[in-house]
Amino acid sequence: MPVKVSVIVPVHNPGPFIEDCVASLLRQSMPPDAYEVIFVDDGSTDATPARLDALAAEDPRVRVIHQENSGWAGKPRNVGIDASRGEYVMFVDDDDHLGDEALERMYAYGIANDADVVVGKMAGKGRAVPVELFRANRPRAGVANAPLIDSLTPHKMVRRAFLDRIGLRFPEGRRRLEDHVFVTEAYLRAGNVSVLSDYVCYYHVRRDDASNISFRRFEPAGYFKNLREALDVVERYTGPGPLRDGLFRRWLRVEMVERLRGRRFLDLPEDYRRELFEEIHGVVVERFGPGVAAPLQPSQRVVAALVADGRYDDVVAFAEWEAGVGLAVDPEGVVWQDGVLRIAFAAELTHDGGPMTFPSAGGSPRWPPQDMAEAVRWLGADTVDRFDRTVPDLLLRERTSSAQYFQPAEVVRETVPAGDGSRVRLVLRATATVDPATAVSGGPPGEGLWDVWVRVGLGGWTKELRLGPAPRHHGRPAPPAGVVAGRVVLPYWTDRHASLALDVGHASKRLGLGRVSAGDVTVAEDRLRVVLPLYVPEATAVLLRLTGDRSGDLREVFGTLSPGGRLEAALPDTEPAGRTWLTTVCLTPDTDGARFHPLPFALHIAPDGVLVVPAPQPGGARHLAHGLRRAMYRALGRVTARGK
Repeated sequence: MPVKVSVIVPVHNPGPFIEDCVASLLRQSMPPDAYEVIFVDDGSTDATPARLDALAAEDPRVRVIHQENSGWAGKPRNVGIDASRGEYVMFVDDDDHLGDEALERMYAYGIANDADVVVGKMAGKGRAVPVELFRANRPRAGVANAPLIDSLTPHKMVRRAFLDRIGLRFPEGRRRLEDHVFVTEAYLRAGNVSVLSDYVCYYHVRRDDASNISFRRFEPAGYFKNLREALDVVERYTGPGPLRDGLFRRWLRVEMVERLRGRRFLDLPEDYRRELFEEIHGVVVERFGPGVAAPLQPSQRVVAALVADGRYDDVVAFAEWEAGVGLAVDPEGVVWQDGVLRIAFAAELTHDGGPMTFPSAGGSPRWPPQDMAEAVRWLGADTVDRFDRTVPDLLLRERTSSAQYFQPAEVVRETVPAGDGSRVRLVLRATATVDPATAVSGGPPGEGLWDVWVRVGLGGWTKELRLGPAPRHHGRPAPPAGVVAGRVVLPYWTDRHASLALDVGHASKRLGLGRVSAGDVTVAEDRLRVVLPLYVPEATAVLLRLTGDRSGDLREVFGTLSPGGRLEAALPDTEPAGRTWLTTVCLTPDTDGARFHPLPFALHIAPDGVLVVPAPQPGGARHLAHGLRRAMYRALGRVTARGK
């Protein structure tokens, strides 16, 4: 079979952090003879070269190329491209890893859409990754109709023939932003770029030792010299006008303005801060016309204007002011309704711990601002003008992988008077819908723990916060677990952060089944009936298991769980008298790895019927005997003669 994909991994002293990468590459769902993995060892001095050579000796998919250290990842990637045999090449860093179906899905998507470049959804584990780009699949994307420019890391799948036809390779040597130069040209010259957003393909990982190259402090002069090379690519393949300005805006916003804001800027040493500011000022004055900064969000535009004017002290003062900006989120309701979980919340920006307020009256404060007070007034007025377009997002984020998914929401925007009425608060009230059948890109969430996050972009600040704290003071506990769409979904407030999370398929004790008492159970005409504290939107099959008091005794029978949590099942043959049977229930018998949950009652077969008694605790024979005696004296009215 021809090689479909060549995975190229530049390697330099990753130590144990390479193991997750290796494991993910070897367990890909793509047939083993359809892809290859090329590790390019860039002069590693740890045990990695021997580890990779041993791997290559065992697995025909793996090749290893050793070379002297080149100083950065550009040359190893180029060596891998030249050695590749695949129709597409996929670039992976040695401390990151892929989703199990990444290669298969990305290749199929690229072929289906005749894409020269395929961008797969990313999840950041301790690292920021693009969010807006992955709201939906984009089979035909370009820099003019999609925020492609937000994703300039090299972790893409690219058609090898396309690279050869245009002669595109990574800049080499010890330098920064080689990926920006490569990816920008690929975007601008590709016949088509496809964005796959319904599956997490790439996990971008911050190492526990925080030694990823991209996290090391850079030398400003060299960094912005390299950044100018990416701007050169844009100028080479676009003409003056809105498209070029929009592309340039990405570097102004991400690589310049954001580096000069809030605590990120203030926490730098003073001499480094000044050097960074001067280099950024030079690029802004030299390369960017007025159309680049004008569409920025308010706070970003303020910083850009101060930089253009060379006002270092004001940039520091503004950073000190906006270091106090935060987000407050108040959960207002979490309920099951019509088979979905509806989560209501309110969100607003804060400043120095209290609600942020804005000018209530219209007006056009002077631009550009002449001092800090003018800058804050202008920022407030412009933010109010944009408020009617602000939409908060609710995301489900899988706790282990950090994969996240947007949930649909309805929003109401409220302008609330503050103080004497000269200022207002901008409050967003939203109700998001989490459908267990479709919450993850149209499919159900996998088993595990999912945290609920709220994301708000307003005024040029993008803030994220877990939904909490738990509204205990409002008397609104989390709703019961739901048996919905073939899975058990338990909303709960976490113990540590008192924030909302969903347990999918893992919960046992938290389900609340222990609140059922033996007195809640009836047995009549060989049918067991009990109401469980569960949300059930429609009747579903469950599996009732009876485990006898003799080794190996086990009976199973299907029952029905109906709305209201009503469980009903016909009892299997449990003769002879004198036996006691513990009860457990599987709420999702059609699911792989489904769990049986213990019920807090047992069935004792008496000579003339069935007694429902408390289930014994582990090792609790005395407890069981006591329960049987109590049942004999107090629950004879619940005895039903079998067969009568």
